[in-house]
Amino acid sequence: MKDVEISRVILESFFQKFEGLFDLDVAIVGAGPSGLAAAYELAKRGKKVAIFEERNAPGGGIWGGGIMFNEIVIEKELETFLRELDVRYKSTPDYLVVDSCHFASALIYHATKVGATICNNVSVEDVALQGGRVCGVVINWGPVRKLGLHVDPITVKASYVVDGTGHPANVVSLLVKRGLLEKKTEFPMNAEEAEKFVVAKTGEVFPGLFVSGMAVCEVYGGPRMGPIFGGMVLSGKRVAQLILSRLLPSEESPCQEQ
Repeated sequence: MKDVEISRVILESFFQKFEGLFDLDVAIVGAGPSGLAAAYELAKRGKKVAIFEERNAPGGGIWGGGIMFNEIVIEKELETFLRELDVRYKSTPDYLVVDSCHFASALIYHATKVGATICNNVSVEDVALQGGRVCGVVINWGPVRKLGLHVDPITVKASYVVDGTGHPANVVSLLVKRGLLEKKTEFPMNAEEAEKFVVAKTGEVFPGLFVSGMAVCEVYGGPRMGPIFGGMVLSGKRVAQLILSRLLPSEESPCQEQ
């Protein structure tokens, strides 16, 4: 039957893809703008990267634009980046305006084109610790988590983990509830300050764990910013640069086999 052959091809291809994800250079949690930008920058430099996104559709908050007006605003300093991704945009005296669906699609396409893998419908429910540092993520199916089913997860090893989960800062929260980290909470809306804040504070918050995007504001108490996305992209690019400086060709993985 053709239906059975289709099913077989899907299963074989999926498990072949998934089998290659158990030993990563970088595991990114959340396929929002900062996570996708980081994955793009890391993968195009040959790093083994996977994004774990619990929702069906990657893209985070990009799709909805501002109150479902599907346009977003980006700072002019990212014009070169938009051209690199072949993104269409309109220019105003101060900003670039981009169709949100077009931009989300471009980030997803280019991140995967250069070699990053996006695992949608996969939730990160915990982190793996080794020698006092984060050395991987513990994953389960997104619907399993949402339904509260008792199904044991599996573990993926990663030299570095990025929390790009946005406002909840889900990965950081796992360490906070165990008393291993402290975090603040977001301040009210202030796009001008938030755009600067999120880039300046992007970085490592616990050995092996980095934060990017709005997770930065949640951890350090920065303001919200609304439908302006330049800071998100710049944060993703910055976290990639910080991790690339650690992932030198001669460097052994900081997470050793046990």
